Amino acid sequence: MEQRYMFKRGIQTATTVFLAWFKFMETDVIAIIGPQCSPIAHIISYVANELQVPLMSFASDATLSSIQFPFFVRTMPSDLYQMAAVAAVIDYYQWKIVTAIYVDDDYGRNGIAALDDELTARRCKISFKIGFRSNAKKSDLLNLLVTVSNMESRVIILHTGSEPGLKLLSLANGLNMMGNGYVWIATDWLSAYLDANSSVSAETINGMQGVLTVRPHTPKSKVKSNLVSKWSSLSKKYNHSDLRTSAYGFYVYDSVWTVARALDAFFDDGGRISFTNDSRLRDETGGTLHLEAMSVFDMGNKLLNKIRNVNFTGVSGQVQFNAQFELIHPAYDIISIIGNGMRTIGFWSNYTRLLSTVLPEDLYSKPPNTSLANQQLYDVIWPGETAQRPRGWAFPSNAKELKIGVPNRFSFKDFVSKDNATGSMKGYCIDVFTQALALLPYPVTYRFIPFGNGTENPHYSQLVQMVADNVSVDMHFFPPHFIMYSSDKSKLILQDFDAAIGDIVITMSRTKAVDFTQPFIESGLVILSPIKKHITNSWAFLQPFTLGMWCVTGLSFLVVGVVIWILEHRINNDFRGSPRQQIITIVWFSFSTLFFAHRENTMSTLGRGVLLIWLFVVLIIQSSYTASLTSILTVQQLDTSIRGLDDLKNSDYPIGFQVGSFVEEYMIKELNISQSRLKALGSPEEYAENLKLGPKKGGVMAIVDERPYVELFLSTYCKIAVAGSDFTSGGWGFAFPRDSPLQIDLSTAILTLSENGELQRIHDKWLKTGDCSTDNAEFVDSNQLRLESFMGLFLICGAACVLALLIYLGITIRQYLRHEQPGPAISVDAGSSTSKRSLRKFISFADDKQPPPKKKRAMSLSRSSMPTMPMSNRPGADIDVES
Repeated sequence: MEQRYMFKRGIQTATTVFLAWFKFMETDVIAIIGPQCSPIAHIISYVANELQVPLMSFASDATLSSIQFPFFVRTMPSDLYQMAAVAAVIDYYQWKIVTAIYVDDDYGRNGIAALDDELTARRCKISFKIGFRSNAKKSDLLNLLVTVSNMESRVIILHTGSEPGLKLLSLANGLNMMGNGYVWIATDWLSAYLDANSSVSAETINGMQGVLTVRPHTPKSKVKSNLVSKWSSLSKKYNHSDLRTSAYGFYVYDSVWTVARALDAFFDDGGRISFTNDSRLRDETGGTLHLEAMSVFDMGNKLLNKIRNVNFTGVSGQVQFNAQFELIHPAYDIISIIGNGMRTIGFWSNYTRLLSTVLPEDLYSKPPNTSLANQQLYDVIWPGETAQRPRGWAFPSNAKELKIGVPNRFSFKDFVSKDNATGSMKGYCIDVFTQALALLPYPVTYRFIPFGNGTENPHYSQLVQMVADNVSVDMHFFPPHFIMYSSDKSKLILQDFDAAIGDIVITMSRTKAVDFTQPFIESGLVILSPIKKHITNSWAFLQPFTLGMWCVTGLSFLVVGVVIWILEHRINNDFRGSPRQQIITIVWFSFSTLFFAHRENTMSTLGRGVLLIWLFVVLIIQSSYTASLTSILTVQQLDTSIRGLDDLKNSDYPIGFQVGSFVEEYMIKELNISQSRLKALGSPEEYAENLKLGPKKGGVMAIVDERPYVELFLSTYCKIAVAGSDFTSGGWGFAFPRDSPLQIDLSTAILTLSENGELQRIHDKWLKTGDCSTDNAEFVDSNQLRLESFMGLFLICGAACVLALLIYLGITIRQYLRHEQPGPAISVDAGSSTSKRSLRKFISFADDKQPPPKKKRAMSLSRSSMPTMPMSNRPGADIDVES
């Protein structure tokens, strides 16, 4: 509707409209309603600012704002909101690229710019923009559509006026561009045209089936129904029954009432209408505009404030302006053209910035829910009469040949390499790519371009970067037929690749530059190290524990035996006797607990507690020892100097990596390994030779490489194994430029290959493993049980022993003090000898068998006079007489 400069009976051209406005402004004007045309609205806004006259405009151009034009008041939603609604629809259906067709004026250009910003915020983009003049010929529009049909995107945004827009849709229908696979989204010009015209021909409607459009949302109300009814009556009265009103008509109607209400408030507040001539306004000699006749409205600012403070419910909804002097709560209907009319499939509201099937006015009373999961639209019948959502893009039939970079490897050629006889590329990765392409529903023309000279593995990060943009690399890595030199002949300038396939690992840094397909093989970094078979011998029973573990375990047996002896010595006859006898008891008791075969009973509570904890420790140690010894005697063990990533980082020996791999950068940046320790290796033979030599003879201690290369390497070399487990996870994928539709389709094709078993068949064809790979492909960790694994148990047992000894010492000292009566005063000179005697007495007291308490002794004397009876019948026979 933007192209309609005036009504049908009004002035027809923009120039005439422009002159008419200036003629009208020669009279005293206090407010302007209109125009709807954005180019004229820009010009009139300058005049309105100079004359301080409020301009009530319906122009939707987003660049028109009250910041630049203080007297500009927009009385309908801006294109910013319309394009936000269109972008929300595109994002909802997960289309990433669109084509934009627009009329090449302020309205068209600025609207598409606003759409571009909204799409960028949603990680979508306009892949192709094409504008045309408002008076373009049919041949020009045909050429435009042919150009669009050759683009990848099948989602077309049409931002024009009604006359060229309808002509474009009709021509597109004739070119079979309204069929299956296409998506057409027209801005609000189409809904305005269909709303305002009741007699649209069947041919026109049939040519736009499945087209989506938007319409400014105006809530249903009694006032709106009455206006539509009156308009229909007047149209019939003046023989214009086919002319109906649209959302634009509702905004025009409310604009008039806005000025009327503002004038009432203006006069009620003491406002008056007066004008002042501006001496700066004068016409050139012979001019026809008569600028000197224009006057400045003295109280224009006051009327402008009254307009901006208006608040009432009109036919278009709530008429109220926000702080940016825009109408509050802009919203749009999402409409599908189907059959003979339009069907609303949902709504977009600036209140939530989401799509919904709930009326916007019903959302205003609730807190805004901005979760994308709540978005919903009704089903759509798309062009071609299909309910299936179009993919939104297609590989064009006349598309250029894709330039695909392929690594020309020197080693591990089973993955990808160049056949010198035929010049073609072959390998596991090539087969995966070609089989995935065969599953696409459209043909793709491509050409493999080898990257690398074949005598050394190329650097894959350079290859990935070439997919993202043009780069300069060393000439050493590129074939002669693809060389272009810079002006100074110092660097090789390369064309950018359309894609890169091969054994390209997906890393975080690379995903920032390009998009990868679904991984077609798992990959992770592993450590290769030379191994030797672990041979069991006569002393194999000592191998489960390290030397430190054996020493601490044996010492713990003795310590626990001593602690139990101390706690039981005074009350338990089993722990008494001659010194030689007691030492034997300690040693025997200590080590017999290993087999739970100790015959000595513990009588004290402290002794029983310590023994209980120690037996638990013994149980754990015994079980671990048994399991480890069983493994040593029954499983063939491999021994290596490196057991995992920690050993690799903590050593100072050189480490090997594959030329061109990302491993070098990873070890430097992520593992903080010095670059001086890293050694580049180019072939499996170099791997084996350097591991055989070892770090002391100029070789390497270990090699870090990706899992697929390692598995292929181990199928031939049997005296090398993987130490530890993978310490990264990832995969190989094909690289494409950002937002490439081929990346999405090929990912789906790779998943299909995985599900139908074709991917495994290709793997078995190229990557068969040898006989020795199953023996040592994975390093069996023969680590002995270390002290660190049991340190917690030993600490608990030690703490229990110390605590029991402290409690026992306190009890013994208290008993000693009660036993010894205080003696006569002792002189200072005799203090030293007395202390020695006291210490000897305390030791003697502690060594003596503890006598039974006096009360218990008296009871035993009284019992001696009682008749003898069996022990089991005696009262208190089961009572412990321990103190």
